[in-house]
Amino acid sequence: MTTETYRGSCHCGRVTFEADIDLAAGTGRCNCSICWKSRAWATTIKPEAFRLKTGADSLTKYSRNPAAHHEFCAHCGIKPFGRGDLPELGGPFVSINLAALDDLPPADLIDAPLTFYNGRDDLWWESPAETRHL
Repeated sequence: MTTETYRGSCHCGRVTFEADIDLAAGTGRCNCSICWKSRAWATTIKPEAFRLKTGADSLTKYSRNPAAHHEFCAHCGIKPFGRGDLPELGGPFVSINLAALDDLPPADLIDAPLTFYNGRDDLWWESPAETRHL
């Protein structure tokens, strides 16, 4: 396990954070409606590996499911991360939007393992039949 500290932000820079991430542990894309519409590519970490540096007062939350909260900047609309608690994922987690990481080299992202999730059908443990569009 090789954990590295990355810095991230929203587009306008009001929300900033640090996250300790092991990209070799994997990244994921999902076909549920919110991930599909936002073109999300994320990785999940434990809450203790996440530090919100600025912008708590700029965050707005959206949730369609009480187990997960999507947090986004009320000024620029970017969703840099979300938080949740699902026993299937090991309890509390923070989902980091990889596109919000300011110092992530593209080569590291390309090399990271990628898993697809079938959230559209609530079959999270299965890969969707089609992934080319994700």
